[in-house]
Parts: sequence; C-alpha cells; structure tokens
Amino acid sequence: MGRLDHRIAIVTGAGAGIGRGIARRFAAEGAGVVVAEWHEAAGASVALELQKEFGARSLFIRTDVCERAQVQAMVAGAIEHFGKVDILVNNAWASRRGSIGMGPVESKPEEDMEHAWRIGCMAAFWAMQAVFPGMQARQWGRIVNIASLNGVNAHPWTVDYNAAKEALRALTRTAAREWAQHQICCNIICPAAATEAYKKFAEAQPANAAVMLKQNPMGRMGDPEMDIGSIALFLASDDARYLTGNTLFADGGAHINGVNWAPQGA
Repeated sequence: MGRLDHRIAIVTGAGAGIGRGIARRFAAEGAGVVVAEWHEAAGASVALELQKEFGARSLFIRTDVCERAQVQAMVAGAIEHFGKVDILVNNAWASRRGSIGMGPVESKPEEDMEHAWRIGCMAAFWAMQAVFPGMQARQWGRIVNIASLNGVNAHPWTVDYNAAKEALRALTRTAAREWAQHQICCNIICPAAATEAYKKFAEAQPANAAVMLKQNPMGRMGDPEMDIGSIALFLASDDARYLTGNTLFADGGAHINGVNWAPQGA
C-alpha cells in the first residue's frame, strides 16, 4: 500500500526539476498523476516515465498556466480522466520570453512584473478555485504551493519573482484559513534544489553559487525528488491532515540565518 493510493494529483511544471521530482515521488506512492506542462515533449516524457518506472496512472495535459482558460481546462481534463482531483501542486514557473533577466527594481520591465504575477500567483489562484468544489464535496484536499526563500529574504535583482512568490504565500495562508472547515489543507514549500535552472545559474555566476553553498548548513542543494518531493509527499498525505497554512523551508537549513548573497554588481 502506498501513502497516496487512490489519490489523484495535478503537478504543474512537472516536465522538469522540482515538478518532475514531486510527480515521481507521488507516483512511487500510488498516486495517479496529471503532468501539467507547457513543454509538450518534456511533459509527455515524464508521464510515460511514471507509467514505466512505477506502473502509475498518469496523464499529460499541455498547459500554459499563464492562461486562465488553459488552467481550467487542465482541471476539467483531470476530472474527466480520473474522476476527481485530491491534490494540487502549483509549481510551474518560467521567466517571460524576451525578459532581460535579473536586474534592479528601477529598471525591471513592467512586462516582467505582470508575467510573474500571472505565472507565480494567478495561475495558482485559478487552479485552486477550479479544484475547490470537488475537494469541498469530499471534505478532503491538499494544496501544496511552491514559493521561495528569495521572496522571504528579498534577494536583490529578482523583484518580479520575489513579489509573486510572496503573494502566493499570502494566497495560500488565506485559503488555508477559509478552507480548513472543509478539511482542505493548504501549505507552502520554499525549496532549495539542484534543478536545471539552478545549474544554469551556477554556471553563469559560479562565485555566487559557491557563496550560497558555503552558507547552506548542509553544504548542498536538495535533490528534487528525494529531498523536495518527500516534503510534498508528506503534505499531500493523511499524515499532514492537521497541518495547514504553514511554510516549510526545505533548504538544508539555509533559512535559519539567511543566505547573504547578491548578484555581481548589486
């Protein structure tokens, strides 16, 4: 018996990184998993991977979470295929195509801020609204939203990301308060993981990456599946039935004293 037998989960951004790690962890514990991913090849590959490695029931739904209609279609497709949604993991994130990348507040394009708001907060809001009726009817539900220590510590040059992730934390805590009466638990993970995005950052700014690792009490970035995925598994399971509105820092202890880093030139 797996810890998520008979449960159905949607994981957004499950084509790579933390999303893929969570999807794999859920599948290993018996969940049916909807791989919601914008990149078609990556999403389809992960859905097939879950079937082959874990014998999981999986479904790929191509989803641009920046579009409300596609988020609603994602949830509707999951319900049509599996009959319900028990667990929702809002993980998807991608920078705006054409973005200048990291930069100070005074030069951050408005388009980057608007994009971050849609993908970092509104996408989760739309998905949470869509899954709520079914969770309310069954009096059971789990929402796991992926935020970031970047926002908590206000790291420089990422104001778009920071602001969106802190808005997501406020959204999650408010839903936790309102939906607790329906036995729907809403929690947040602030992870530190060796994802593809982190590896690109480390290659581009090796000095900053070295500082981050030096300040991490465990001296390493987490594994997306076994370190971050295991925390998500706990929050998605019956073991977390009395835990809601919390932020869990799955970061090797980096949050305890903060990670004092800044991009070159900041």
